[in-house]
This record gives sequence, C-alpha cells and structure tokens, in this order.
Amino acid sequence: MPEAPPTDEGWFVLHDFRTVDWDAWRDAPERERERAIAEGTEYLRRHEEIADSDEGDSAVFSVLGHKADLLVVHFRPTLDDLSRAERQFEGTALAAFTEQPTSYVSVTEISGYTSPDYFEDPESADAGLRRYMEGKKKPEMPEDEYVSFYPMSKRRGEEHNWYDLSFEDRAEMMATHAETGKEYAGKIEQVIASSVGFDDYEWGVTLFSDDPTHIKDIVYDMRFDEVSSKYGEFGQFYVGRRFPPNDLGAYLEGAAVPTSEHGDEAGQAHGGHPHGDTDAHGEAHGHAHGDGEAHGGSGGHGGAHGGGSAHGDSPHGDDEAGDADSDDSIREELADLDIYAGKPHGEDVYATVLYSEADTDELFEEVDGLRGNFDHYDTHVKTAVYEAQNGSRSAVVSIWDTQSAAETAAGFLSELPGIVSRAGEESGFGTMGMFYTVKPEHHGDFVDTFGTVGDLLDEMEGHQETDLMMNVEDENDMFISSQWDAREDAMEFFRSEEFSETVQWGRDVLADRPRHVFLA
Repeated sequence: MPEAPPTDEGWFVLHDFRTVDWDAWRDAPERERERAIAEGTEYLRRHEEIADSDEGDSAVFSVLGHKADLLVVHFRPTLDDLSRAERQFEGTALAAFTEQPTSYVSVTEISGYTSPDYFEDPESADAGLRRYMEGKKKPEMPEDEYVSFYPMSKRRGEEHNWYDLSFEDRAEMMATHAETGKEYAGKIEQVIASSVGFDDYEWGVTLFSDDPTHIKDIVYDMRFDEVSSKYGEFGQFYVGRRFPPNDLGAYLEGAAVPTSEHGDEAGQAHGGHPHGDTDAHGEAHGHAHGDGEAHGGSGGHGGAHGGGSAHGDSPHGDDEAGDADSDDSIREELADLDIYAGKPHGEDVYATVLYSEADTDELFEEVDGLRGNFDHYDTHVKTAVYEAQNGSRSAVVSIWDTQSAAETAAGFLSELPGIVSRAGEESGFGTMGMFYTVKPEHHGDFVDTFGTVGDLLDEMEGHQETDLMMNVEDENDMFISSQWDAREDAMEFFRSEEFSETVQWGRDVLADRPRHVFLA
C-alpha cells in the first residue's frame, strides 16, 4: 500500500461567493440601499479587524465575470467561527440583495513530503522551520491586489492514479513542481488548503499577485509539469481584485474599486497593517493533499534552516519585550564606550542571515535569481552574498523593511544550496558588525588588522569563532560574524584596550561608522 504523507492542519478557510441582484438593487428605495451599504460595510470592516474572533483574517474582493460579483475570504481557527461569519452576513440588509451561487470550505495544511524532520519531532525542529510552518498553518491575508481561486484534485484514473504512486515518486514530482514555482518568487503568494472531506475537490488554491498576468503565467507554466499534466484535475477559476470595506458603496454604484479616495485603506488589512507587512515575496505555487508545501518557494521544508529575522539590531525572530530591553541595554553600554550599536541601515529594518558551505559562485547565482524577484517589492532593501576570508563558508544577508517580509524571504533563502545554519541559532551569544564599508585605499589594511585582532580573539576566554566576510560584488563591503559563550565574554572584548585602539584606527579607514548587531 502506498505511503500517505503526514499532515498538520491550521486555520479553516471559507471562500464565500456572492452575486448581486442588480435589478432589485436598482429598484430599491434610496434608504434601503444606504442601509444595505452601511450594514455591509460594517460587517466587512469588523471581520477584517477580527472583531468576531481571537485570531484569523478576512478580505473582500470584486469578482469579474458571470460566476460571482463578490468574494469574501475568511481565515479562522475553527469551523464554528466560519459558520458564524457566514450567518452574520445573512443578518445584514445587504444579504437581501445577494445570493450565494457557490462557496468553498477548506483547512490550511502542511505536509511531510518535504519536511520529514518537522513531523518526526516538531519541538526539536529548527526554529526557522517551525516559524515557517506556523505561517503556513496560520496565514495572514496577502496584501496583493489581485486574487485567483480554483479548486483542484489529484487524478485517480485507470491509467494515471496519483494515489497508486510510491511516496518517493510523488515527492520527486512535487520537488520538480516547486522548481517551476520558485521562478515566481516575489510575484505570487499562495494559500493552499485541504478540502478532503469538506468540499467537492481535494484542495482550494488561492493565488495573490500585484499583476494578474503573473497568475496566468504561473498556472500556464505549471500545466507542463508532470504532476499537473498527468495528475491534475481543476475546477472553475475565479479572478478578482481586493478593495477596502469602505469602498463597498462605490462598488455597488459601478465605480472602479479600490477608489483613490480610499487608496490608503486599500493597502491595509487585519487591523491596519501597512501594505507590505505581509508580503510573501512570491511563495511559489503548489498543491496536492499533503503536497502543497512542496511549493511555497522553498521546494522543501521552506525554512528548515530558516533565516529568522532581526529587527534592526534586535535578536533574530524574537521581538519579546524582555529581549528588546536587553538589546537596548547592550547598545547603551556600547555607547558609553563610544561604540555605535545602531541599526544595520540606520533605520528600522529587519535582517535575516543564513550560512552556506556551497560553492560561492553557485550560491551567488541562486541568490541573484531570487533577488531579482525580491526587487519587485518596495519592502526589499538588500540581499547579498558575503564570502568568508578563509573560504570555509558564505553568508547570505537579506534586509527588509518589515519582519514578516524578512521571515518569508527566509523560507526561500533556506532552500539555497549548502545551507548549514542561520545567525541567531548558534549556541552562546552572537554579535556581528554589519556593513563595515572600507575606503578602497585601505582595503588591505583592514584585512591585515582583522587578522591581528583575530589572533587576539583566539586567546580570549569565551570566544568561539569570528569570520571576516566580504560582499562578492563589492570587496569593500564587509560583514563580521562573531560567536561567544556568553554576552559578558563579548562585552569584555569591547571594553578592552585593544578594541578601543582598533576603533580609533577604524575612523580613518572606514567610509562610515560600523554598526554592531546582536543576535541571541
């Protein structure tokens, strides 16, 4: 009997499609239309703000074509939450002008096809992987303007039966499918949810993008993958565009939505998070029961060595108040020593750092491809490869304006070749001086001085390892990673006379002040 992949479920999903009775709407008295708009707007607003539940997300879309006029999508922790949301709409005056031609019920799902370690022992899995998996099980509604929804199943025919294939064959096809999806990193974000036992197909696939042609392109390209060409069966497709609740009246009046009047609102959701806070930077597209996670831009565990995120110079992936206070105290102590411990780019940004033992040229080629897609998003600040001076490993550094964007990017970057660890998850206390920009004429001097300081570090109690890394595209852009047994060991070095002398010397050879970022 073929092996079934393990699955883990998260939030439940309702796609609630509505058609508007336009004749009844036109014939209704003005006061009835105003009441319907007011109650409909309040319903949509309250559900986008999650006033009906402790967790979740919601959004409304205008739908093109004859199959529906409106689509309301809800993510909620329980089926009961979805049932209540559906019935609460029926209690509005707007509902009297609509019918529900179809709907779709499903539950978000991750699978063991490509993440066996997670299912064997979730608690001991890499923290980046756990964060990634939780994000798949409890997704935020993407901010991209356009949406496409369709249901699909895996074929069970006499000649081609997905469920008769071996686990290995299925996993291999899904991995190939993921490679196609990676080409759309930065262009497409997806939510795939299982509907086995819930609805007429096996999965519901929801694609989001700022450009509707990207949706067409990814579906087209993936049709040629064996997993789709032989084993995919698809239902009807629905396409629409998101608009804010306050634009409901404009929509019913026949105006283009989102309107410019509510343009700022159109970029907000889930309690007003700015556009970009939830960019997934293209989680490539994939689907199949227990197979969907083979996509998501990660082709595999989507964050297995995950790159966590660091807010400015705060600990990676940990923004709890206690850690923030600790980080502030470190910066204050360094300031007393006349050491700048500011943020990586002098602003509030988030960094994710992963280490790879792959060939640097091969690694850079892969990163450059992802970076081209990342650049589609305004929240992307910088992604670069830094090579260690001794050539033992390279660091991939990716900087974003928002934490969720950095964490999503980490899912893609974690699937780069040779990834062995991520900054912030090593044992002990980590600190790294990011973006030491050296004056070109002093490049050799800086490298030589680092060698001297490195010898001193090797003799210091509590020191584990320190690497000098250079941007493969700009040798004067330096990245230093240093690992210590404990915070106090690192601080002892910063208080040393040798370090003070090095700082003074650095004022003459650096193009700007070094910025020290601390990792828990």
